[in-house]
Amino acid sequence: MSSIAGTKSGLTWAVHISVVALVLLWLFPTVGLFVSSFRTADQISSSGWWDALFPQEQNLVMRTADPDTQRQEGAQFVIDGNLFEINGENTAGTISAWGTSSRAISEYKPGDTADMGDDGRITVQANGDYVWQNDVEFQGRRGERVFVTAKAPPKFTLANYERVLFSGSTTDSMAKAFFNTLTVTIPATVIPIVIAAFAAYALAWMRFPGRALLIAAVVALLVVPLQLALIPLLRLHNEIGIGKGYLGVWLAHTGFGLPLAVYLLRNYMVGLPRDIIECAKVDGATDFQIFTRIVLPLSFPALASFAIFQFLWTWNDLLVALVFLIDATGETTVMTRQIVELLGTRGGNWEILATAAFVSIAVPLVVFFAMQRYLVRGLLAGSVK
Repeated sequence: MSSIAGTKSGLTWAVHISVVALVLLWLFPTVGLFVSSFRTADQISSSGWWDALFPQEQNLVMRTADPDTQRQEGAQFVIDGNLFEINGENTAGTISAWGTSSRAISEYKPGDTADMGDDGRITVQANGDYVWQNDVEFQGRRGERVFVTAKAPPKFTLANYERVLFSGSTTDSMAKAFFNTLTVTIPATVIPIVIAAFAAYALAWMRFPGRALLIAAVVALLVVPLQLALIPLLRLHNEIGIGKGYLGVWLAHTGFGLPLAVYLLRNYMVGLPRDIIECAKVDGATDFQIFTRIVLPLSFPALASFAIFQFLWTWNDLLVALVFLIDATGETTVMTRQIVELLGTRGGNWEILATAAFVSIAVPLVVFFAMQRYLVRGLLAGSVK
């Protein structure tokens, strides 16, 4: 049956299924991170992102109104209200259990009255209404904590993004780190493309002694781990005075990205029609004119392909930034390092971490989907004749 026209072989189906599986494996974590970035800390800790659209039972810490809102009714001093409204909830929930101590958060049922000794008595209803009474006047400046187990409807908030992007705190804000990352990534993508384009044209169309050795050296450099060059390169940068700034990290990314750029662009340029180049030379065009007016426009798929790789690698880089962009004041901190700082100082605030992580991948996603049509064309160029 595999040879009948109009049918697909088993290998074709296996390839399609594998592609779909890979797409889903990549898509699910991304969607989960996006959904989690709009959820509150209580929702993230109590349920997975796939339950975000359904009511969830959560353990919440509420607080009654402050003592300055009390009123006297006969011989009793009374504070009443609704726990959900007082704690800034936009939608009411349904309380299934509550307590006055963190060690017994489900000690009482809705409608029960808890005796708090000198602090009086409190009754909590299923809808969050409460009545707090005492025989003497309430003292203090803050209300009483109430631990509730409530089933609340789904809720999404932009507060996480406001805190991450516009917070004045250097430990939470990603805005400064976002622009620092752009400052690193854009030059570190453009510089190697410019240098590699000139080198690739020379290796593809110009005849000079040692060209084959240079091509072999470029291929050999593709398999050299960048970790081997970090310490020697850092020492060189420190000796010439560029080891702790943007210039140093730009040159480091340029050096690490050039082998792939030269290899990719050279293979593409070799596959361009020879007749076009020869006709241009016959017409008196110089190599520079041929390069700028003919080769570069025709090589755009390969340029875009490498630009995607270099941009994504530079944007997501942490190791090179830690080594070559050393700044104790935080003025040049990039987003990957800022997320590491959040993991250290805000390890329990998953909503902040999810939002910061999604902000860091938003730009690479836009770049990839905007230029992905050139990716395969640029990678396959030069592989077949």
